Amino acid sequence: MSVHVDDKHDIQHVDSTELPKTADNEVFDYIPGTDAEKRLVRKIDRHFLPMLWIMYVFNYLDRTNIGNAKVGGMEADLKLSSSDYSLVLSIFFVGYLLNEVPCNMILARSKPSVFLPTIMILWGGMSIGAKGINSLGGMVAFRMVLGLVEAGFFPGVMLLMSCWYKPAELSKRIAAFYTASLVSGAFGGLLAGGLIEGLEGVGNTRGWKWLFIIEGLATVVIACVAFFVLPDYPTTTKWLSAEEQQLAVGRLHNGQEEASDMTHKEAFIAAVKDPKTYIFMLIYNVLNSVGTISYFFPTLMKSLGYQGRTAQFMTVPIYIVALIVSVSLGWNADRTKQKAYTVLGAACLSTISFIICVSVKNVKVRYTMICFGGAGIWTCVPVFLSWMVTMFDGREKRAISIALINGVGNLASVYGSFFWPAKDAPRYVKGFSISTGLMGLAAALVLFTKWKYNDRGVAGIPVR
Repeated sequence: MSVHVDDKHDIQHVDSTELPKTADNEVFDYIPGTDAEKRLVRKIDRHFLPMLWIMYVFNYLDRTNIGNAKVGGMEADLKLSSSDYSLVLSIFFVGYLLNEVPCNMILARSKPSVFLPTIMILWGGMSIGAKGINSLGGMVAFRMVLGLVEAGFFPGVMLLMSCWYKPAELSKRIAAFYTASLVSGAFGGLLAGGLIEGLEGVGNTRGWKWLFIIEGLATVVIACVAFFVLPDYPTTTKWLSAEEQQLAVGRLHNGQEEASDMTHKEAFIAAVKDPKTYIFMLIYNVLNSVGTISYFFPTLMKSLGYQGRTAQFMTVPIYIVALIVSVSLGWNADRTKQKAYTVLGAACLSTISFIICVSVKNVKVRYTMICFGGAGIWTCVPVFLSWMVTMFDGREKRAISIALINGVGNLASVYGSFFWPAKDAPRYVKGFSISTGLMGLAAALVLFTKWKYNDRGVAGIPVR
């Protein structure tokens, strides 16, 4: 017996040996679009997305608060040159790259409800410990180890979401999840503006150190809650009934939510032999290299003439614009099933915006174009990820492919951190010019990938 799903719901043919069984050992017959499935998806959303969203807010805060700390006194206290700051940024991603594949290998055969909160407690505790950093060497060591610890979170979430949602459901949910980074960026600017000045000197501690301490404490608290809230995989989740577990597995795009029989070695070999792995690596690397602009938003605001707390606060509208654009286009990508074209359009938006940034001198126009350039970047990333995760079959192979793509993709931040040297202020022609070229390259690569694979993912499922 096999299941045929109508084209509107992603055409797929699932062999009976891959489908979950009922209590009578009969093949579970999946019918898409039923009221039961709609209730199940709403239930999954309620239990799944809010906790992950909150976790990502604090993940992003603990990673990017370095930019706020820089203009809040860290640069002067640690006597950092422009290249020193770029080193502090880039060393994080060295650790991130080294540990991503091992982390996803562990996650694929462990409980997400334990693994993800555990690494969150570790990086939150490290952020609290940043109070003791008084030198460039200490900050470099801190950022290196922070990268090692945080490496398992984002690719782990992508793996977990791909085990719960069908391809046509992923774009808007990953876009919604990714808004956490935008809210975090906006909230981070407001929080930094208040904490750095408000707690300056309290307990003989500089304000920028208090920023790390407060955000680290909040991260640990959220992680403790996550132990009790975060679900595992559908077949091991207690808040699903037996019937709901069968439906949760049967509705998946390949009928293979359960772990495969692949060993880690076999899955690794399968991932590295797949050409799609390398194409997606390159696209994600390009997108992330341009995304390093977020670490320099406070610096760019200063170059536009804003100072002190105002420079922190002026970063907020950038994230608000990005949030509105990314959520709208992410929802539309799922509605139209045109993920590749959505990424292409967003890449073109950033390309045009950065061309204007490098061409004009008017401060208001440049600020507006920075907002839309950032919106293009943060639309590309979540929609690209929702497209990418559906292109690999089997949990083990998918786990390793996602980790490799995310790891090599984030390696871009090692060199992307050097796009914005202080000597290029106030116009930063080199940074905007490189960003323009790279977003144009991303658009070309997406177009090539769509043509090459015709947007067909695992088992020939069209994921567009």
